[in-house]
Amino acid sequence: MFPVGMRYALQPVFVWMLTVMSSAAPSASVVRHEDLIRIARQAGDAIMAVYKTAVDIKTKSDNSPVTEADLKSHQIIRQELEKLTPDIPQLSEEADNISWEERQEWDCYWLIDPLDGTREFIKMNDEFSVNIALVVNHESVQSVIYMPATGETFWARKGEGAWLSSPESEPQPLQVTKVESAGTWRLACSRSHNKNPERLVRLLGDMSYDFVPVGASLKYCRIAAGQIDCHVRLGSISEWDTAAAQCILEQAGGHMTCLSGLPLRYNTKASLLNPEFVAWGGTRPEFMDNSGL
Repeated sequence: MFPVGMRYALQPVFVWMLTVMSSAAPSASVVRHEDLIRIARQAGDAIMAVYKTAVDIKTKSDNSPVTEADLKSHQIIRQELEKLTPDIPQLSEEADNISWEERQEWDCYWLIDPLDGTREFIKMNDEFSVNIALVVNHESVQSVIYMPATGETFWARKGEGAWLSSPESEPQPLQVTKVESAGTWRLACSRSHNKNPERLVRLLGDMSYDFVPVGASLKYCRIAAGQIDCHVRLGSISEWDTAAAQCILEQAGGHMTCLSGLPLRYNTKASLLNPEFVAWGGTRPEFMDNSGL
């Protein structure tokens, strides 16, 4: 043990060492928005080089489609993130064969969907995106969603708000809106995944609503922008499908929660599937209080 006087003298040194060790560890502050946006746009350029050509479509083991654009985007994101943050592991839809034994040791990692909305890409309706999220302690804390066909870029970091930029405008802050009492809800419905429609209608009950068809992650971004009020996901969807959108939605004042009301969390189990969930803006849907959910 050091003498008492020496212990006091060494305290500033210990504080400095802890600061250096802390700054060397991966954290949400290691990546600039500009770098993440640059990577997403590079991947988007590769996607657009394939868009509206004779796309070769393959089917994965889970019956979901994959194209050359998915794989090109994946390779660019993987390589660029490795340069930017070599010590932070990556989990991508196109490279998800990482064991739970390895993943459960992660406190910080990148969660990536190189081409979210592959079905929308194939249909050529422009509603597909590049999704990149930084997950720290099971929570999505920084993300970017880039829409290559429209040039829209959504991004957010915990505690710093959510933003949208487009080719026609300067960056604008995103903010969810509230539904007026007895007002009509704008409910986003998927263009390609409308599972359990009868159950959904039953759950909505007497609620006044209009369905708004929107593809892939764009539906969550529209909630963050105050253009849609809610989306209910009944049925399975993977964690890389929601992580980037959840950060943007939450930083715009919205929520993405399990039907119980608890926020979605990531890398908490062997399965990479989310539970059923609700994404909502400034007003909590009344049907979430139904025990029948």
